[in-house]
Amino acid sequence: MAELLQQLILDTLDKSSQIHDTRTLTIPGQSEPAASHDAQITILGALNSLLSREIVTYDTHETLSHALTPEGAQIVLEGSHEARVWAALPAKGDGPPLSPADLKTRVGDEAAKVGQGRAFKSGWIAKEGSGLVKSVPSITDTTQLQLREVNSTGTLEAGEKHLAELRKRKLIVQRKGQWFTVHKGSSFTTSIAKLETDLTVDMLTSGAWKTSTFKKYNFEADGIPTSGGALHPLLKVREEIRNIFLEMGFEEMPTSSFVESGFWCFDALFVPQQHPARELQDTFYLSDPSTSLPPPTSYYDRVSSVHVNGGYGSLGYRAPWSDDESRRLLLRTHTTASSAAMLYKLAAKCRGEDVDGEGKGDVTKDAGDDGFRPAKLFSVDRVFRNETLDATHLAEFHQVEGVVADRGLTLADLIGFIRVWFKKMGMENLRFKPAYNPYTEPSLEIFAFHPLLHKWVEIGNSGMFRPEMLEPMGFPKDVRVHGWGIGLERPTMIRYGINNIRTLVGHKTSIENVENSPAVMF
Repeated sequence: MAELLQQLILDTLDKSSQIHDTRTLTIPGQSEPAASHDAQITILGALNSLLSREIVTYDTHETLSHALTPEGAQIVLEGSHEARVWAALPAKGDGPPLSPADLKTRVGDEAAKVGQGRAFKSGWIAKEGSGLVKSVPSITDTTQLQLREVNSTGTLEAGEKHLAELRKRKLIVQRKGQWFTVHKGSSFTTSIAKLETDLTVDMLTSGAWKTSTFKKYNFEADGIPTSGGALHPLLKVREEIRNIFLEMGFEEMPTSSFVESGFWCFDALFVPQQHPARELQDTFYLSDPSTSLPPPTSYYDRVSSVHVNGGYGSLGYRAPWSDDESRRLLLRTHTTASSAAMLYKLAAKCRGEDVDGEGKGDVTKDAGDDGFRPAKLFSVDRVFRNETLDATHLAEFHQVEGVVADRGLTLADLIGFIRVWFKKMGMENLRFKPAYNPYTEPSLEIFAFHPLLHKWVEIGNSGMFRPEMLEPMGFPKDVRVHGWGIGLERPTMIRYGINNIRTLVGHKTSIENVENSPAVMF
């Protein structure tokens, strides 16, 4: 039909210098002139196609008209609400008045509710006793007449005041329309042969390009926007966290070992072998291979001894020890396993021992020097827990881990450090709650207020590592180690206003939001 309409426009122009009003055209396949809004939209498409080839030009004229709403169309057929109320009532003196309840039954709730007020206002009905009656013998349903006029002409001869009243009653809506005056273009022709858009090999071979008509190239057209890569919000916050640690003098720990043994993930941290966290509902265990290589023998013996028999001021757990449980392979449940291995290497170097061929470390130079050197270490990497998925939990997530080893550290030092660290992250609304961890005492949970969830959300855990963990490694008795870990996902959700972790990572992540998210959030 598009080609037939274009041909109609060209044939009409060929007979005269212009088409003054496209509303006078009759679209092929229709019997009435194209006066409707939809018909003019169809004509506009044909005109734009011809304009692109400079066959025609056109001027646009805008119009305002009105159309009936569904309620207005119903009034045209059945009469206005007030007229229907009047028609349902008995004449005064011709019978008992009609009660409001009976009126609703006859004309409906909406008509009775709207019609009563307007009928009273017009003086068409009156109250008699507890019922209603007609107060005039006949009426003129002006609303119905006006809507019929709008339906046929799109406007009202009575003027804008009455149109505004009908719009206010939501019986009509205003619509913008347009029509066009069409002129011959610089390349006017009655032929609508399709223009060639590409110069092909066949055209060059056959010579058809010499007689072909090509579509004009639009050098001002915008090209397709190029899409570039974008860092995920998690990666942006991770880099920001790394920079905070580095500017505070921390050294990054290697955390590439996603698979750990039960010894380094639990035993070395003084987590009892009967602890619920080691059960299948919290930990992913490997089936092939299922066991690890043995840890350093002397250190392994010290750890197993403090678990079973106690030591270093502790009674231990007084529970059976299983070598098989200690060597089970698992997906690490926290990066503290890597922290434990790094602390063991630090303590071993202080004693002048060679660990993994890395050298013997510092050598005692002065009398009374035990070889200990303070250290600040951090890591940001993935951990795995068999969690039930919900708005704030995933089975795989990232953990930010930090440890500070020095002499004479206190819990106040830990709280102060955490407040400073989170302030650099832009989060000052923090709370601390006493908690239990097998490997830290005292221990604190860290909470931050989530502005979208409107509640306090746990974002991390912290504490001071127990002597039962540190002294078997070989640290001097006055050395204290702060340890804390936070999830990377929850601070990111708070920073970027995300209330469901499943929209931060996974198949529900919005690529557009990733591309448009700010680089940093201060």
